[in-house]
Amino acid sequence: MTELHPGPELGSPAAEPSDASAGGDGPTRLIGLDRGDFARLIEGLGEKRFRAGQLWAWVYGRGLEDFDGMTTLAKPFRARLKAVCSLERPVAAEVRLSADTTRKWLFRFADGELAETVFIPNEERGSLCISSQVGCTLNCRFCHTGTQRLVRNLEAGEIVGQLMAARDAIGEWGLRSQDRMITNIVMMGMGEPLYNYDNVAKALRIIMDPEGLSISKRRITLSTAGVVPMMARCGEELGVNLAVSLHAVSDDIRDELVPLNRKYPIEELLAACRAYPGVHNARRITFEYVMLKGINDSPADARALVRLLKGIPAKTNLIPFNPWPGAPYECSSEAAIATFARIVNDGGLSAPVRTPRGRDILAACGQLKTASERKRRGGARSGAAPPGAPLGAPGPDR
Repeated sequence: MTELHPGPELGSPAAEPSDASAGGDGPTRLIGLDRGDFARLIEGLGEKRFRAGQLWAWVYGRGLEDFDGMTTLAKPFRARLKAVCSLERPVAAEVRLSADTTRKWLFRFADGELAETVFIPNEERGSLCISSQVGCTLNCRFCHTGTQRLVRNLEAGEIVGQLMAARDAIGEWGLRSQDRMITNIVMMGMGEPLYNYDNVAKALRIIMDPEGLSISKRRITLSTAGVVPMMARCGEELGVNLAVSLHAVSDDIRDELVPLNRKYPIEELLAACRAYPGVHNARRITFEYVMLKGINDSPADARALVRLLKGIPAKTNLIPFNPWPGAPYECSSEAAIATFARIVNDGGLSAPVRTPRGRDILAACGQLKTASERKRRGGARSGAAPPGAPLGAPGPDR
């Protein structure tokens, strides 16, 4: 049975986000600031450098939501921080709990925009699926999120804030890493992470810091539909695990399912995968493959997939299609999926079939979508890309 917990009323007035750096219009939001930002903040307040490390530990290590509890800081300094800084997190506008214990938050940010975050617990680990954009620019045909045009990129603080708000809700601040429920981060929520690379990279560096949120890069997976020019940079600078939304073995089918393929076809995408820094047999690339009835699920497709991925340290996740209202596709039959998996496994690739989680609350892969819409104020919103185009990056051909 699905439980629905309403949060603050949707559509209630919300302030525009303040400048994330010291000296902006309004309080400096500490969530999303990195080590260098903390040092500059402390210096600007006339405090000694070591205070930056103390503040970092309170904010990211212990997750405090008020300055009064930061007892290693002098009371006058705490008062100054309270006057000029904010520990604001995203607000949970809705929380949905699935019958299978998957939890989905609809987070509202300071400007009123919305994005979804999903927590998927199981016996061995708990994965938090984080969004990088409000909406998406890629228009993948099988994906519900792709039917929502891009509204804007999420800032680093809004990305980190999803993890922190989830920890608040679950109550796991102060626990040892081996005792936490959230053990893994997957950048597989709303949006294409590599089209918001700077904010995503800053957020992940904060998340990976061992004296703060402390989630190892080995437990972080970034999913991309194939933004080829950014893949090597991601591997070199972040070293996180890579998942690639493949979904087809021929360019004509992938052009339909993943329009980005028209810009970066399969041959270029797989070349970038072979060159991904740090990839080897013990650290493989995951290829996501949604199973669509009569589209990409034949035995011939399975054999072609084995040939395509030959020589790449890889595993494939076979994903039964998760339906959503108005979806143009159907899920492959259990028999077709089983045959496909057997052929791929016999070809030497690991091909587990992903068990759908959170379908009853539209929290499964490809089902995320919010009611956020691009705002227009006398024309295009300041700093926003045209509808359907990524911010700060060239969009896929249409």
